[in-house]
Amino acid sequence: MFRRVGWVAAAVALSGFLLRRSGLWSDGEPRPLTGRDGQPLPGSLSEKVFIEVDGLRQGMFIRTRDPSHPVLLYLHGGMPEYFLAERYPEPLEQDFTVAWWEQRGAGLSWSPRIPAGTLTSEQLVADTLAVTDYLRGRFGQRRVYLMGHSGGSFIGLQAAARAPDRYHAYIGTAQMVDQLRSEMLAYAYMLGRFRELGDDRMVRRLDAVPVTAGGGTPPGYLALRDTAMHRLGIGTTHEMTSVVTGIIWPSLRCRGYTPREKAALWRAKLASGVSPLWTEMLSTDLADCVPRLELPFYLLHGVHDRTCSYDLARSYAEHVEAPLKGFYTFTDSAHSPIFEEPQRAHRILHEDVLAGTNHLADDWT
Repeated sequence: MFRRVGWVAAAVALSGFLLRRSGLWSDGEPRPLTGRDGQPLPGSLSEKVFIEVDGLRQGMFIRTRDPSHPVLLYLHGGMPEYFLAERYPEPLEQDFTVAWWEQRGAGLSWSPRIPAGTLTSEQLVADTLAVTDYLRGRFGQRRVYLMGHSGGSFIGLQAAARAPDRYHAYIGTAQMVDQLRSEMLAYAYMLGRFRELGDDRMVRRLDAVPVTAGGGTPPGYLALRDTAMHRLGIGTTHEMTSVVTGIIWPSLRCRGYTPREKAALWRAKLASGVSPLWTEMLSTDLADCVPRLELPFYLLHGVHDRTCSYDLARSYAEHVEAPLKGFYTFTDSAHSPIFEEPQRAHRILHEDVLAGTNHLADDWT
């Protein structure tokens, strides 16, 4: 009996050791911001925060070199992207106090008890404004910056249009516009490219699940979408070829989440699919819903992005009315330009967005 208990204790200890060595076990404490010497920066802030938003406990990571910096609220896409900021060098925390908020039904803000009927754009816009007000109050700033990425841009653009007085500017990265049309364009592109490459198996699989205006995005297409996009370099990043090594593994190794929070991250993703708002996104053309904005408007978009169409975003930027606007093409990026080309992103944010200009924007003439 005692020998068996000893073996079990040894196995548990070994499992814990291996989990720590692999990075899969973590205490949930976000990494500190460090200087060139590798030591934590004096006066910096790196924390995980939970607040009550319309009856639901919601979480976010807040990171900054200096809490007096302008606040930037980051709205993630189909799933939280904070863990990518630990893998890729990113420019946001150099000039901003960044709130990586994890939205209702996702990551730190996931709960099996959330009524499905509350996962609507109306609710998420209201949540965005509530989180904005929390940040304004906590950091003593009348306005903050709002950045929406991919699916987060669907919410962010509507929030900025509804409450421009709360924001210095809206920054869209991989901006969503007319997502059904974007999916149709992506489908046609992928089918053509796989034919050119002679990948008959992928062609047959795509042929069986066409994306159309009437039929939308069939479940078979959505099951294939990420794999197909990453093979062609038109998914999360231009260089990322595998969802497993590029997304799943880094998320499981992220030290900012506890093991339970990592499980919730993926339970939420599996429950929601592409997005809990997917049906609403496919039926909405933001160019019609938000034809004008009353605040500066910036779009950063990778030219290789087919997850959210580069061409549709550029066309929207050309036609939307705003007191100041700029569209910025990232020639080496797909769906995540701030991670893929961080130096260019930092220059745009520092020299144009914070200065309230558009000198670095594409020339449309």
